[in-house]
Amino acid sequence: MLQVLDTENFDENVKEGIKFVAFTASWCGYCQKQKPILEDIAGQNIWIGEVDPDKNPQLVQRYAIAAFPSFLLFKDGKLIAKFAGYQSKYDLLNTILDYLK
Repeated sequence: MLQVLDTENFDENVKEGIKFVAFTASWCGYCQKQKPILEDIAGQNIWIGEVDPDKNPQLVQRYAIAAFPSFLLFKDGKLIAKFAGYQSKYDLLNTILDYLK
């Protein structure tokens, strides 16, 4: 299950462990294609947070999100990776694993 993140709970949720966050917009076609993949991965006990950029412009500005979908990877609250664009399940998992090596 995707964890809904907003400006109030974002920092608390990413402060410990490995956290993967997706910025997806309801009006974005690629985001809508990405969502089932994110839900599938989250269903395999991988923590994924989801941010609605329209409801959380402060987070968009804070992380300089310029394209959707965009992804952030945190380790113990520190941003260790940022990338954007539609990702297949295989590519998404490989990208995450590459950053965790």
